[in-house]
Amino acid sequence: ASVAALPLLLGSSPALLAAPGLRGRLALALHVAGVNAALLLLYPRPLYKIAVRACFLGFAFGCGLLLSAGRSAWRHFGWYMCSLSLFHYSEYLVTAINNPRSLSLDSFLLNHSFEYNLAALSSWVEFTLEKLLFPELKQITWLSTVGLLMVIFGDCLRKAAMLTAGSNFNHIVQNEKSDTHTLVTSGVYGWFRHPSYVGWFYWSIGTQVLLCNPICVVGYALASWRFFRERIEEEEITLIHFFGEEYLEYKRKVPSGLPFIKGVKLEL
Repeated sequence: ASVAALPLLLGSSPALLAAPGLRGRLALALHVAGVNAALLLLYPRPLYKIAVRACFLGFAFGCGLLLSAGRSAWRHFGWYMCSLSLFHYSEYLVTAINNPRSLSLDSFLLNHSFEYNLAALSSWVEFTLEKLLFPELKQITWLSTVGLLMVIFGDCLRKAAMLTAGSNFNHIVQNEKSDTHTLVTSGVYGWFRHPSYVGWFYWSIGTQVLLCNPICVVGYALASWRFFRERIEEEEITLIHFFGEEYLEYKRKVPSGLPFIKGVKLEL
């Protein structure tokens, strides 16, 4: 349902966005309202909530493409919009493919946490202020390209981890072992114990390198590192409980993948 709703929004929004002045903004507002009304009529409420979020992400991706086509400093912000919207949409899509039983609105990760939303807002504020005060800082194309490559690498690694783990992957740390829960050590899990976290870590930092946000690069790196250190320790306690010596042996052979994070210090 969410995939089917995307063309409704993306089909005509570029032309509307290109329209000048108040008339263009009014046409865009009417278009968005019309699509929202159509979704409300087409889908029952649970599916409507999914469709409207998917359409919002598709709209953001379309706006990002338009900005990317320009030559101003906002072009790099367009790259960022495409990266951010694709990340959240693909989180839901891959979960739907891999583990539909755990699928929910939260699978979009749009409401991940207050801290996550605050970090996103901070990056937008920093980009806007620095663009006004130091416009040359936002025109370092080679640096933004490096950031974009980090974003692509990080997101691809995370999605590869999700697909490799299959139904074993869940956005929430599980405290009870299911009958189908197995220890995955192949594919990208042969490189790192926590490839999905490694991917997210470098994806998040890459978004700020892409935007040439020096303050948020440091802030994101520190905040992400602290979050994943605590998350990995929490998760590994449950994994040791689930798999015992099998996981401890895997832990000894394969690094976590994140700098200076070794995981929980616990032996049987």
